[in-house]
Amino acid sequence: MIRKQTNDRTTNRRRPKLWHNCTNFRTLKQIHASMVVNGLMSNLFVVRELIYSASLLAPGALKYAHKLFDEIPKLDVSICNHVMRGTAQSMKPEKTISLYSEMEKRGVSPDRYTFTFVLKACSKLEWRYNGFAFHGKVVRHGFVYNEYVKNALILFHANCGDLGIASELFDASAKAQKVAWSSMTSGYAKRGKIYEALRLFDEMPEKDQVAWNVMITGCLKCKEVDTARELFDRFTEKDVVTWNAMISGYVNCGYPREALSIFMEMRDAGEHPDIVTMLSLLSACAVLGDIETGKRLHLYILEMASVSSSIHVWAPIWNALIDMYAKCGSIDRAIEVFRGMKNRDLSTWNTLIFGLALHHAEGSIKMFEEMQKLKVWPNEVTFIGVILACSHSGRVDEGRRYFSLMKDMYNIEPNIKHYGCMVDMLGRAGLLDEAFMFVKSMKIEHSAIVMRTLLGACKIYGNVELGKYANEKLLSMRKDESGDYVLLSNIYASTGQWEGVQKVRKMFDDTRVKKPTGISLIEEDNDKLMMQYLLSSEPESK
Repeated sequence: MIRKQTNDRTTNRRRPKLWHNCTNFRTLKQIHASMVVNGLMSNLFVVRELIYSASLLAPGALKYAHKLFDEIPKLDVSICNHVMRGTAQSMKPEKTISLYSEMEKRGVSPDRYTFTFVLKACSKLEWRYNGFAFHGKVVRHGFVYNEYVKNALILFHANCGDLGIASELFDASAKAQKVAWSSMTSGYAKRGKIYEALRLFDEMPEKDQVAWNVMITGCLKCKEVDTARELFDRFTEKDVVTWNAMISGYVNCGYPREALSIFMEMRDAGEHPDIVTMLSLLSACAVLGDIETGKRLHLYILEMASVSSSIHVWAPIWNALIDMYAKCGSIDRAIEVFRGMKNRDLSTWNTLIFGLALHHAEGSIKMFEEMQKLKVWPNEVTFIGVILACSHSGRVDEGRRYFSLMKDMYNIEPNIKHYGCMVDMLGRAGLLDEAFMFVKSMKIEHSAIVMRTLLGACKIYGNVELGKYANEKLLSMRKDESGDYVLLSNIYASTGQWEGVQKVRKMFDDTRVKKPTGISLIEEDNDKLMMQYLLSSEPESK
């Protein structure tokens, strides 16, 4: 009873120790229960601290903070800011925008901090139009000259808004802020204007660790590998972020061996790698097929796991191991890692199904069947892997069945990649007429990859008529691919129709398409190309 009568001043004095001990979700809920029992939920100061603590804990606690926010009868701007700050930094920053809308709806006026959080969320999400709308609100509320808000505006416009507006905001007062320099440099680099970014970097009065890392990352994103390496060598205070930028940059730019070499330099320099480092290195091993280095990395990851329990439950690192072993052809080890995982997610199943599809199609299909028995709900990526496996093992009937199952049981609408896999499967089996009818019946617009797959099958089986159809469709999409002309020419040649070869040659010459100088035209590894296409985030554009 005495506690209930404690005044706000006493509560304020005791608060720091209480919230300092709130380091996990369970403790947070215990404190919340105690507040309810002692009638403290009407004290805005204490409620504000409860929400603030929740917003800083695990993702589950942030969701808890949102629930508390919805239940508070009377809001103030500080409470709103606490929730928005944690949300803007979370994996789901889009909730920040709806929190701002709720704040306005309930009559709470924003302050300068509010706009830094919503603009950060817009920048992270690359929500251009929302960001412009909030810029207007900043002007309306008179915060445009506040240094924190101005920095947030520069970050947004440089990242995804308008570089011209960002440049105008980057005035004398902004140039006194290191974060503004980094935002502008990063913005130019992200848009591919690497020389403007380098000019700004050279003019930067004080280059901190963040600035160096931003510039090195920006150069690598623009494929300026030599410039990035030069900056990397000049920088004397490298941290793990710097090393990771170079390693992942080399992998993404197609230099996996150099990535592994940088890792050796990293170890020699005494810098300890983290999980991000391991992900990039495993990707490099997968590209190279370097299973021996991959095994050593696996051992290193197990050492990391022995001192950090969080790695055991972090699925991406184990998924990367599965992917690496599968791509290196070590199917048993890929399955062993899969079986040893404590927390599998859908991505884990998809990684193994995809990894087995090319080298062990039967195993891929069995994993899908096991997935179904365990009631793990597949997604569109799962079915791409399964149909690909059917294609490579000649299981046409099963492929047709899975394509129907995807639509009828799981309500997944096929996308262009599913259609591409089906055409590949039918084409490999020599069912060109069925492949042709399948393409004709597609409910979505044709893609170049689908038509090229059909054209390749026509070449294998010498079907001139369907080859002409596929080629016409391809040329209606784009006329600058020399390989499409060569494929059709080869179809004519394989059946001895030399007049057709001459016609295709004339079409090729008339369009003035040029083959790459100094390179012999050879047939690409279709399996590799198809896999790269299927694993890309977006379908091939016309």
